[in-house]
Amino acid sequence: MIATAASPAASALGSATLVTLAEAARDLVEVGRFLSLRNFVPATSGNFSRRLDARTAAVTRSGVDKGELTEADVLVADIHAPPPPGASAETPLHLQLYRERPEVGAVLHTHSVVSALLSSLREADGGVVLHNLELLKALGDTRTHEATVVVPVFPNDQDVPRLAERVSAELARRPEAVGYLIAGHGLYAWGRSVPEARRHTVALEHLLTCELERMRLCR
Repeated sequence: MIATAASPAASALGSATLVTLAEAARDLVEVGRFLSLRNFVPATSGNFSRRLDARTAAVTRSGVDKGELTEADVLVADIHAPPPPGASAETPLHLQLYRERPEVGAVLHTHSVVSALLSSLREADGGVVLHNLELLKALGDTRTHEATVVVPVFPNDQDVPRLAERVSAELARRPEAVGYLIAGHGLYAWGRSVPEARRHTVALEHLLTCELERMRLCR
């Protein structure tokens, strides 16, 4: 599938770049290897996507070790339709972000130890509050370590449409958000491009690790 001239809908994508499926697949294979080496996607966990155009996105196939992805493991999804056969059951959470945030160009979902543990510990609070850490400046438009960033935490739910509704309602209140957690599960992070989504993922993993360690030391 090759993206062609921009339509009016595509023009609303802001800085998101229209790409071919082959280009998107190469990017997702590369980021899969990068995140796998850091043990952010153990076993066959996690799923990734990249926007192709105003209507479609490339998404990774379910049940594949993300460190061993091939271009054949990347599918095309209509962001206004159910996920294609073979895609993860969590794909609707990716597609929701593309529908509701036209600037989003890539979404990465990881299952690190820290994201699973800290999200469980902070589930009752509804979020993880991060403050006074230098790497906050790697998130979105944050410009100072003195900023306070809240990473929402949602209860895990096998009913993905219901979970998507909760996520949608909360993110509507937090336009600055670049990630959220699912309790006992993992992290969703996004950006205008795959490199920015990767930066947000790595930064959030670091910040969440700092918070978990702070909690341990302050007991």
